[in-house]
Amino acid sequence: MRSPVPWTATLAFATVLLAGCDSAPETSASGGRFGSLALEACSTGEGAMRAEAMCGTLEVPEDRNAPDGRKIALNIAVLPARNDSGLEPVFFLAGGPGQAATTLAGHIGNALRDVRRSRDVVLVDQRGTGRSNPLDCVDASGEPMDTDLSQVTDADGIARYAAACAQGLAGRADPRFYTTAEAIADLDAVREALGADTINLVGGSYGTRVAQQYAMRYPDHVRTMVLDGVAPNDLVVGGEFARTFEDALALQAAQCNADAACRARFPVDAPTRLREVIAQLQAQPVEVEYRNATTGAIARDTVTADTVTGLAFLFSYAPETASLLPLMLEEASEGRYGALLALTRMTGQQFAGGMNRGMQWSVLCAEDAPRWNADSGSADGTILGAEVARMFFAACPAWPHGAADPAQAQPLESDIPTLLLSGELDPVTPPAYGERVAAGLANGRHLVLRGQGHGTLHLGCTPKLVAGFIEDADTASPDPACLDSLEGVPPFTSFNGWDP
Repeated sequence: MRSPVPWTATLAFATVLLAGCDSAPETSASGGRFGSLALEACSTGEGAMRAEAMCGTLEVPEDRNAPDGRKIALNIAVLPARNDSGLEPVFFLAGGPGQAATTLAGHIGNALRDVRRSRDVVLVDQRGTGRSNPLDCVDASGEPMDTDLSQVTDADGIARYAAACAQGLAGRADPRFYTTAEAIADLDAVREALGADTINLVGGSYGTRVAQQYAMRYPDHVRTMVLDGVAPNDLVVGGEFARTFEDALALQAAQCNADAACRARFPVDAPTRLREVIAQLQAQPVEVEYRNATTGAIARDTVTADTVTGLAFLFSYAPETASLLPLMLEEASEGRYGALLALTRMTGQQFAGGMNRGMQWSVLCAEDAPRWNADSGSADGTILGAEVARMFFAACPAWPHGAADPAQAQPLESDIPTLLLSGELDPVTPPAYGERVAAGLANGRHLVLRGQGHGTLHLGCTPKLVAGFIEDADTASPDPACLDSLEGVPPFTSFNGWDP
């Protein structure tokens, strides 16, 4: 898609990111509590998401069939429990594919603050992300490739970029070995090094797929699972975005229609207005003056149909941003695009670099692209159309990738105690996905959070529910009544907010 916000970055929003910081207790940097891992006190994470932790690395073979070949160092951060109880640790599995778990340290420390009373939380940068031999795109001189891939408008251009990126990895990484299956083996190596016989898994978005597949391969080592924003094993990541986004827009429009003030302010619903604005801009892109949200400087740029589509898609991830969409579209329909473009540029800056594109391609091209049916017609009549999936997989003909075991796409059938969490308005992992996965879990429980989007781990009383579930390993343990207080965010009726 010709969007200033890259479509391949959309799964970055495994959760709505919140600041958080916890202090690490005095702990020996070797032996005992952390098994054979040599960890040292550190501060990890990015920006407001930093947290105090114990950090170190574990060396593993890049290709497990060639154990004497190249080794890679997995970057590990442990957020220590406040009480050294020796209970089974919690492994947090980040989204993407392509997100590094340690970059979210402060957010996860906050969301799992109740869990951390008695359990360590372990963050492992999945191979190819963060500091675990990242598959960063560099040119022949070793400098970061300067092409802004979000501005590449055709599949051939993405394929050329991917080919150049792969060439730059020669001698330091083989992209064929950066798949979910390899990541699962890495996680088990970390578990073993920690000296933990069983662990608890908390996964967000793509991380829920990692959790399910770890449980399939190592069921005896999993005590509990929490799956937030559930991605079924058989889901083609990116292949259903057009349809799930359409459904989320319809739900958001129904929310506005149920509110008298919103209904009066926006007589044309957001999905209809979005189509109108897209048609306007397809016919004639508009050069716009806007204020840079970071510097305050006045700038000029061109608004296209894809600018609007990209922003609408990313805004739909969270109710706080989705609430702005009707107002932004109403402004755009009247020819006022400045605020929309300012928000687009701000969003792009905030999330630039949040995904490792090379690692993402290694996963998608091995595991999802072969199962994608370009001619299924599932995107017919949608706002995004089939183009979003085509561009999602456009790198695959040029990107070196492995071949996934077909068994990885089989539904998980297990009696491991599992808590599944979904946001009612989630545009990429809707509640229906959680229901699909729950059907194979004899000891599973699925909670749908009303009016919420993609990523619910931090919301309301969810941290306490998750902590209680992990403590008791009992799906009957959490009382979800406290979630009834969660409300959706009313759509803004003006730039001052919503009507009282």
